[in-house]
Amino acid sequence: MKRSENTIVKVASVKLPTSFGTFKVIIFKGIKDKLEHVVLLKGENFKNPVLTRIHSSCLTGDVFSSLKCDCRDQLAASLTKIGKSKNGLLIYLNQEGRGIGLINKIKAYALQEKGYDTVAANEQLGFAADTRNYNIAAQILKDLNIDHILLLTNNPDKVTQLKQSGITVVKAIPLEITPNNKNRSYLKTKKDRLGHKLSLV
Repeated sequence: MKRSENTIVKVASVKLPTSFGTFKVIIFKGIKDKLEHVVLLKGENFKNPVLTRIHSSCLTGDVFSSLKCDCRDQLAASLTKIGKSKNGLLIYLNQEGRGIGLINKIKAYALQEKGYDTVAANEQLGFAADTRNYNIAAQILKDLNIDHILLLTNNPDKVTQLKQSGITVVKAIPLEITPNNKNRSYLKTKKDRLGHKLSLV
């Protein structure tokens, strides 16, 4: 896919009051794959670098509060920071399990119980360590006329992909969550094998 190719379209929006503040929720839909992606937008003026979180869906963590990952805590921390800011946004991408989907994610969990780390489990299932595509997020940002961001992330690949897609990441702001005894090895794998900027593991 060419990085300049537009693959998403805005389909709906409305104000959404939440415990983190009131946002404008916007739904984007893939033109070909029909996947739906969500934006929570705070504020009106986006000329300056905008506080941004790009968060990939994690049903087990975000919805069911799984302790195997740090996703729910990262989501809450991001929305807290954005909710307190004058302007900002969270892009919630529909790419579960680092892009392999929910079924394969659960299969990967089963392999982890047999001793595989998160990267090895994905590879055992025939996938790359991380198949997520942040060009979608870049297209959404451009549709919103945002091209300079302050990015809440520990993931250097996210920064690289966004830059390659024409987004200026003015600063990557760490979003580190204190490990628990269930996700410490998961976070260590992200640090050691995927290069995530983590200091607490």
